[in-house]
Amino acid sequence: MADTAAMIGFGTVFEMADELTPTTFVAFGEVITVDPGEDEDEEVEATHMQSPDATREYIPGLTTPGEMVVGMNYIPGSATDLAIIASRRKRNIGRVTLPNGVRKTFPIVRRGYATEIPLDDRMTATATFRRAGSTTTDAATAPVNGILPAIHGTPADGETLTANPGIWAPFAMFTYQWNADGVAIPGAESPTLVLDTDNVGEAISVTVTATNTGGSASATSAPTTAVTA
Repeated sequence: MADTAAMIGFGTVFEMADELTPTTFVAFGEVITVDPGEDEDEEVEATHMQSPDATREYIPGLTTPGEMVVGMNYIPGSATDLAIIASRRKRNIGRVTLPNGVRKTFPIVRRGYATEIPLDDRMTATATFRRAGSTTTDAATAPVNGILPAIHGTPADGETLTANPGIWAPFAMFTYQWNADGVAIPGAESPTLVLDTDNVGEAISVTVTATNTGGSASATSAPTTAVTA
């Protein structure tokens, strides 16, 4: 086994909150890249007439926080799109949760929001922020749901429904429980559910439980319309 703790960035989550409501975060959806930016440390010259060996002396100065860039798939009208639009001309709080559960939190000010809409490729967006203060680092915590689970598919007899676990921070492993009219369906614990005649007339939802080294938490999707025959 390799003697390294290296990891890839998959599972990283970026969230943003208005400084006036600092505990209400919006998790950005379909993020492609998070570049936290580079801090720049200043040095202040402290040379004086008796500096040893006639050599200039310096002391640490202030740190200028870097500019951060978040790239993502562009989903017009999504919670992410609306949150970035609303972040203009105000201080916000940014939070990056890394795959191992370590969380970086810092104030941010929006600098720009660019979207790209090509003819024959995916639409993308780039949000640029100035980190506007010092960064705090927290240890691993239990997962917190940022975007609720969702169900894809047609609610009809014989059709297959697929669960999207939503967005959680920090990264976690998922388990699933399908429900009919709010009641757990025995044995329905995979990411997909094949509907049958017993489900006709029922509204289907899915409960996702996210687990990591910090603990576990659950969230339930909105129900489908009643299953048709």
